[in-house]
Amino acid sequence: MPLSDHEQKMLEQMEQALAAEDPKFASQMQGSSLASMQRRRWLIGAVGIVLGLALVLVGVNTTMWVGAIGFAVMVTAAVFAATPPRRAALGVVRGDGSTAPHPSGGRKKGQKSFMDRLDDRWEKRQNNW
Repeated sequence: MPLSDHEQKMLEQMEQALAAEDPKFASQMQGSSLASMQRRRWLIGAVGIVLGLALVLVGVNTTMWVGAIGFAVMVTAAVFAATPPRRAALGVVRGDGSTAPHPSGGRKKGQKSFMDRLDDRWEKRQNNW
């Protein structure tokens, strides 16, 4: 149910008062943008790569297993930095306040699964021989 005009004005006034009273908190409540999340992932990935490289160098001087763990840390950090951040799954809020998954998500009614389509193609190919 949408807010009335009066409620919207009150909400805007409260937001402005909060921003004036504590601008740092208000900026944190606005949420982070996609670019800042990606920057954070790159930073964490870079730190992980440096840490993994350090473990590889320590592993050269000590045992092979430390070096292998360092290499695994480096690869994991690189993959973490290279992959985009996940987006939150959006849902629909019903009139009673409960939530439901977005109607466009998932498989459509009557659409076969991937394995069913592969089976159909295999059977069609076998019948043509």
